Amino acid sequence: MPPADDTTYEFRTATPEDAGLVEALDGSFTTATIFHVETAENGFTLRETPVDPPLTKVFPEDEEGGDSGTEGDQEPQGDPTFLAVAPDGSLAGFVSVAYARWNRRLTVEDIEVAPGQRGRGVGRALMSRAEEFARERGAGHIWLEVTNINAPAIHAYRRMGFALCGLDTTLYEFTASAGEYALYLSKPCHGANRD
Repeated sequence: MPPADDTTYEFRTATPEDAGLVEALDGSFTTATIFHVETAENGFTLRETPVDPPLTKVFPEDEEGGDSGTEGDQEPQGDPTFLAVAPDGSLAGFVSVAYARWNRRLTVEDIEVAPGQRGRGVGRALMSRAEEFARERGAGHIWLEVTNINAPAIHAYRRMGFALCGLDTTLYEFTASAGEYALYLSKPCHGANRD
C-alpha cells in the first residue's frame, strides 16, 4: 500500500462541523499479541505474549471524547484536532492534541485511523502534524497514553521514536477496560521554538 501523503490525503484542522465525523470513526482494533505487565517492588517489565484467538477491542461510547484529565496552563486559542481525509472524502483518521505551557508537554489526547486506512502511513502523517504543532508551541516533548493490550499501536509508536516512560496500574480500574494497564510513552520534540 502506498504511504499517506499530501497528494492522496487532505490534512487539515478540524472545525466544529467535523465533530460528528470524529466521534463516528471506528477506533476498534484486533491484535494477536498483548503486552503483559509484570510489576515488582522497584519497577515493572513488559513481555509481549500471543493471544489466541486474537483479541478485538471496541471502545465504549462513554469512554470516547471524555475528560482527558490534562492539567496545567492550556493554550488560550484551544487545542486542535488534525484530520486526514481520504480521496473519497471519508475520514481516514484524526489526532487530537493538548499543549501545556507549564511543562512544555504536548499530549496526544487521541489518535485513531479508520480500519480500512491502516497500514498506509496515515497515523505517521497525523503524528507529524502533531509534532509540527508541538514545535510551533515550543514543546520539549510529546507524551501519550496507550493500553497495554494495544500492541499494534505500541509498535507503531515505537517506530515513530516514542519510548516507554511510565505505567499506571489503576487508570482504567473503574471503567469497561478494568484489568488493562495504561502505558505512557514520550519522545523529545526536536527543533522546538523556545521563545
